[in-house]
Amino acid sequence: MNGTKRAIPQPLPKLSTGIEGFDDLSRGGLPRNRTSLIVGGPGAGKTVFALQSLVNGIRRRQEAGIFVAFEEAPRQVIANGATFDWGLAALAKSKLFLLDACLSPTAIQSGEFDLVGMLAMLKAKKQEIGAEWIAFDGIDVLLTLLHDPVAEMREIYRLRDWLADNALTAIVTAKLDNGHSGAPHYGFMQFMADCVIRLERRLEHGVSTHRLGIAKYRGSDFAAGEFPVSFGPSGIEVGAAEPAEIRHEASIERLSSGFERLDAMLGGGLFRGSSTLITGVPGTSKTTLAGKFAEAACRRGERTLFVSFDEGAEPIARNLSSVGIQLKPHVKSGLLRMYSARTETISAEDHLLKIRALIREHRPRCMVIDPLTAIAKAGGLVAARAVANRLIYMIKDERVTVVITALNEGDDPQAESTDLQISSIADTWIHLSYLVRSGERNRALTIVKSRGTWHSNQVRELVLSATGPKLTDVYTAGGEVLMGTLRWEKEAEESARETRRYAEFDHKRRELQSAEAHTGAQIKALQLDLQRQQAELAMYSNDNEVRNTTTSDREEKLRKMRSADPAARAPGAAAAHARRRIAPDPEKKGGNGATQ
Repeated sequence: MNGTKRAIPQPLPKLSTGIEGFDDLSRGGLPRNRTSLIVGGPGAGKTVFALQSLVNGIRRRQEAGIFVAFEEAPRQVIANGATFDWGLAALAKSKLFLLDACLSPTAIQSGEFDLVGMLAMLKAKKQEIGAEWIAFDGIDVLLTLLHDPVAEMREIYRLRDWLADNALTAIVTAKLDNGHSGAPHYGFMQFMADCVIRLERRLEHGVSTHRLGIAKYRGSDFAAGEFPVSFGPSGIEVGAAEPAEIRHEASIERLSSGFERLDAMLGGGLFRGSSTLITGVPGTSKTTLAGKFAEAACRRGERTLFVSFDEGAEPIARNLSSVGIQLKPHVKSGLLRMYSARTETISAEDHLLKIRALIREHRPRCMVIDPLTAIAKAGGLVAARAVANRLIYMIKDERVTVVITALNEGDDPQAESTDLQISSIADTWIHLSYLVRSGERNRALTIVKSRGTWHSNQVRELVLSATGPKLTDVYTAGGEVLMGTLRWEKEAEESARETRRYAEFDHKRRELQSAEAHTGAQIKALQLDLQRQQAELAMYSNDNEVRNTTTSDREEKLRKMRSADPAARAPGAAAAHARRRIAPDPEKKGGNGATQ
């Protein structure tokens, strides 16, 4: 250790351009008090990029700027800029100075030309308005007119030195032709600039697409690669790279999918902030389920965004009303925003940026995209896959609960759901299909997956009616699920069989009740006969006892009347007398007199 302190690296000072997405790619904007070169072909957006950076500097931080136009007159620049919400005409009267630097070829070729006079005038203007930005738009026009490589390099170096002396954050734009400098002898400009940005416009599958890439950035990190560019109301928007780390929140709050039976199949509904994919061939009611979800969200008072492709909002609302789903009242209340787009008019990246703008404008809590697979027609399948993945992640970053429909062109339910290959990142996957049998087509619903919750594995019939969609009970026969007419016929057959079984049971029950009553009557009659016989037996026994008692008493009375001694009984006579009292035998005569 020699005691010396290690120098702490200082970050490169930057100025924000205010261009959506670009400041993220460049890690803060353009280098302060240095030169940035914007190159690209015709219509790539070079002028818009430079002018938008100056306008944002004025509107956001009151940083005045100078715009030097080598190709267009200032009035043309202002007229073109009026298509954006910049208020360019008003800014040009105060904080933005537009210099007409258009030069005619005859003026340049008639004698020696340099930028000394113009740069001196620009320095005075910079001090007058306190400019921090300056843009040289179309510098290649000037260099092309010089027709002298030595003069071109001299003027470029003169410009570089002047910018360094005046501490201005500079933007220089120049054209490229098919990715190469239109004039190769001034390609050295890219080596002189501290930051080089390439803008490109090209056709992909018949759709015009715009791309932006940072070729180099001295002293700073930046996001490498090409990124989509679109043009919105505020100018250029760049689709910045998504964060490498996924940090989505996991809510345990449940939301209704639109009707109770589907919620029950999902174990209680959808999780807040989750993504649900509904796939199926055309006509399987994907839009109907999505519309039911949107209607339920609006009924809860939640702001909802419904994005549809290749079908207008009015027809969608009309069609859904036929199955009991009413969206128009929620559109009128402002809770529901419906946006419809033609997929083939702009690229998939432009669709992504438009949806992002709609989300930031409407701030929905729930959202529908119907069908997402339509964007595959806008610029090719590869671009559409990338956009679909980024779109789902972006929506989840915004904590929006989204239902996405996707068209499946095949009939094989075991195949990948869509060409976009988004089923792996969706939290819930509902698949709709047709069951064609016995001359009719019926809709079937099954849940392929639902992360974090129990869900049904049953195939349920989806039935549409004027009161809305509903799921019927699972009905099986012989191990096979029946739907439609087959189900109705089987149910009717089972109902008739049940009716017959009940009639037979009722008839048998009545027979048994009659037999039971008959047997009861017989038992009652036997009980009465038994009681009669018991009564007769008791009466006979009592009569016999009374007769025996009377005879004995009369004999005893006669002895007393005759003053005779009591009769002496022989041994065993008492027992015999007792037996006679109990069971007298009228057939034996003189039994009582034997003891006299």
